[in-house]
Amino acid sequence: MNTTTESWLCLAVVGALCLFSTVAIASRAIARDAAAAPAADAGSIFNSKCAKCHGHDGRSKTMRGKLTHARDLSDANWQGEVSDERLFNSISNGKGKMPSFKKKIADSDIDALVSYVRRLRR
Repeated sequence: MNTTTESWLCLAVVGALCLFSTVAIASRAIARDAAAAPAADAGSIFNSKCAKCHGHDGRSKTMRGKLTHARDLSDANWQGEVSDERLFNSISNGKGKMPSFKKKIADSDIDALVSYVRRLRR
């Protein structure tokens, strides 16, 4: 091989390595942002799916909440007694007058809702 061919080959290898590392860094950033997205969306999911009965503050002071006897999600005693697994199952499968959301909300979003409900504790 001559010097020009070796230079082009070296340049191509360096370019490929740069491209590979840029793609790797970008994919990690996208994965990190995707992992954070459900938590950021939990508030909007709660407001669109849960607040009609449980209220925006989780206290169930809405008209529909009173009619359906919706749980006060901010109650510290109840929060201390209920497990994350039970919250997940109640959201997923429904409970009493509460409908099932397993076909409407992804499991990762239900996990985010469980965390969101935990932050409503007073």
